[in-house]
Amino acid sequence: MPAQTIYEELGVTPVINARGHNTVLGGSTPSPKVKEAMERAERYYVDMAQLLERAGEMVAGLIGAEAAYVTPGAAAALALGTAACITGSDMEAISRLPDTAGMRNKVLLQAGHHYAYERATTIVGTKLVEVGDASGTTEAQLDAALGADTANVLYPAHLEGKPGTLPLRRVIEIAHRKNVPVLVDAAGQVYPITKMKGFTPMGADLVCFGAKYLGAPNSSGILCGRKDLVGAAGLQGFIGFETVANRRSFGRPLKLDRQEIVAVVTAVQEWMAMDHEARLAAQERTLHTIGGRLEGLPGVTIEYLHRDGAAPRLLRVALGRDARRNTDEAIAGLREGSPAIYVGADDGSIYINPSTIVAGDEEIVAERLRKLLA
Repeated sequence: MPAQTIYEELGVTPVINARGHNTVLGGSTPSPKVKEAMERAERYYVDMAQLLERAGEMVAGLIGAEAAYVTPGAAAALALGTAACITGSDMEAISRLPDTAGMRNKVLLQAGHHYAYERATTIVGTKLVEVGDASGTTEAQLDAALGADTANVLYPAHLEGKPGTLPLRRVIEIAHRKNVPVLVDAAGQVYPITKMKGFTPMGADLVCFGAKYLGAPNSSGILCGRKDLVGAAGLQGFIGFETVANRRSFGRPLKLDRQEIVAVVTAVQEWMAMDHEARLAAQERTLHTIGGRLEGLPGVTIEYLHRDGAAPRLLRVALGRDARRNTDEAIAGLREGSPAIYVGADDGSIYINPSTIVAGDEEIVAERLRKLLA
């Protein structure tokens, strides 16, 4: 049965996703190889503790970290990683969370690094402490903020290089002088591969990835880094709760299927072996198909963008005064009908991400957008 029919039977509108790996749109489409691995995992049940341990070993080896733990998304990795920094493997401390009185319960964040997902580090009982101010953060300010009650320094990798903020390498050096771990949110920083594999060699203690960006299910992620901290996070995960933690840890809600764990291992294997030049060339063809239909339209300016991260290829569509519709009107028009078309928007422009456009759907996107703007 076609997916569109299934969604219509449920009374919801199917979407052509030209916005990227967004959780609110379903996140990802696992590759045929990942889907096959998930199907094979259905045949037998498994000791989940053993599966998590072996999966972690394999993922860690592929990424180049001491250890890894499969999580239900990058936000869960942030929460579990922060919990590990608070308690280590102390079962008494683990059983108290989110009561962190008397424990390391502060997460430091540079003033220029505030972002939407920082709150995931506070659900285990920590307080987020801003270091610096609107003018920036200095090394002296970070050093002064580090204390015996600091659980970790949170570093959102996608904001590396933002004016007024300290670079990751320097943050690691400063934090480590006082034995404070650094937790890196690298959710979508999976390309280029050298960048993805470079955080732990740089000295980051824990690194969080969203496995959806690698072709695993939307609901999966990776926590990797120091073996002791990853192990402590595992104690507080859903299987740790059921086994070694004697049902005293907080992470029982953060459950995974065996199929999801297998999917993450398979997706990482496939990602590391992938011909990324061919992948990006295919994405460029998709964008040129869409951009080609828009060339010459009044008030329309197109730009092909190359960058790192989860969306290395983008098409920017800027609508000037002479355009038939403004950005908001064009986006609203794309969402009308079935299937709806979702695109990105920023700085008054439309952004089209080919990562999640199913082959053939670029023609639909191109035609609908041209009709709106021609």
